[in-house]
Amino acid sequence: MNVLVALDSLDNYFEPMSSIPSDDRLDRPLLALIGVVLLGGLLGILNSTMAAVATTTLASALHASLSTVGWASTGFLLAVTVTIPFTTWAVDRYGGRRLWLAGLAVFVAGSLAAGLAWNAGSLIAFRTLQGFGAGLLDPLVLILLARAAGPARAGRVMGLMGVVLSLGPVLGPIAGGAVLGGLSWRWMFLLSVPVGLIAYLLAVRVLPADSLSGRHPAVRLDVLGLALLAPGFAALVLALSQTAEHGTFGVWQALLPLAAGLVLITGYVLRSLGARRTPPLIDMRLFTSRGFTASVTIMGLGGLANFATLFALPLYHQQAHGHGVLTAGLLMAPAGLGGAIAMPLAGRLSDRIGARSLAAGGALVAGLSALAFTRIDADTSQAWPVVAALAIGLGMGCFSAPSMGSLYRSLPGPLVAQGSSVLYMLNQLGAALGIALVTLILQTATDVITGFHTVFWFVSALIAAVLAVTPLLPGRDHTPATLSEPVTTAKAS
Repeated sequence: MNVLVALDSLDNYFEPMSSIPSDDRLDRPLLALIGVVLLGGLLGILNSTMAAVATTTLASALHASLSTVGWASTGFLLAVTVTIPFTTWAVDRYGGRRLWLAGLAVFVAGSLAAGLAWNAGSLIAFRTLQGFGAGLLDPLVLILLARAAGPARAGRVMGLMGVVLSLGPVLGPIAGGAVLGGLSWRWMFLLSVPVGLIAYLLAVRVLPADSLSGRHPAVRLDVLGLALLAPGFAALVLALSQTAEHGTFGVWQALLPLAAGLVLITGYVLRSLGARRTPPLIDMRLFTSRGFTASVTIMGLGGLANFATLFALPLYHQQAHGHGVLTAGLLMAPAGLGGAIAMPLAGRLSDRIGARSLAAGGALVAGLSALAFTRIDADTSQAWPVVAALAIGLGMGCFSAPSMGSLYRSLPGPLVAQGSSVLYMLNQLGAALGIALVTLILQTATDVITGFHTVFWFVSALIAAVLAVTPLLPGRDHTPATLSEPVTTAKAS
């Protein structure tokens, strides 16, 4: 039987978490929760980016081709993408704490198994298992933090989350290079086991117990929606991964999953708009909120620009200057460091003064830094790319954290999980699209420097689009709006 989900007053928009006070300070219980959740969230990011630099080593050790071993990373990415929509439903059905512990357990089991893999097939299977664990953890990071923080502290808590998002993709290749330089490739996965166990034990101690008897009734899983949305996004990610591998969109390995993905996503949109008895995993009417649409647009464009930057910079240092993987990783680290510095500060400020001015200023700095990269060539002193990388990281951090905080301030509590899923699926898509486009640009360029300049003209255009959208962000005192129609849920059978 259908019931209406009440959209409560602003004070109740975010799910309460026991032992977390409701004022606007980051007190000890909340700081402990943030630390434990970010530790778990960092595991998946580091592991995926560490493995990305080891493809050649893995192919040699497992006596397999590069394309075969590449499926270890592709399988991980696809498993993450498929799992995220399910997590949207499961977090309210089973509780955030239970689901978080389950995700850590699956990830640790996958890490141990991957470290013990005996051939390429077993590695691909176990990396896929890791991906299912990461697919549970990734959106839960944002859901747990947003619900614990409340709208008044959303910016500063999302800023702390931004430290992980900024440093993870940078530290992964550095850590991977260091491990491969002194240890067996197996330790790239085995090192996650003790860290994951520590994260599990801390989560048992710190995360508040789930309260499933609260305001929101258990709902039926939208099985048809899940069957359309999860494979649809996974097919798009696969198409982009195949584009990067083959260097063109015009191969059947890319075109077939691209067509399938577009058909499935279109089917999901129609299903969501016409759903009556069973609520959709992600209600498309979320996009009728100007604040939500502006926030996810900025995060999507900014994420695409960020992944393009992080993928292009080490290639520049390797191909234009002949550096190894570890050195190239260290030289591009300032891009992540800039984001890690800016996001906590910008997030905290956005709680006080709003997101618009901070996001606009950050986009301007990032855009000018991207333009500076178009003037750099092989003869440029290596100090200048480092300075430009730090500046673009600072600029991106200044618009990312306020935009992420605005996203959660624009949503009522029952829709926080849906908003997190949208954000993370766009993040996965942005990563795949950024890598695919940079690969295509560099492969079709006449030389390395011309391709590098073209990449950053593209990044400049993306950031210009971010700047154009910033006036649409919600103001400091924005009150979350309800959807155009009430959200319906059905009791579990």
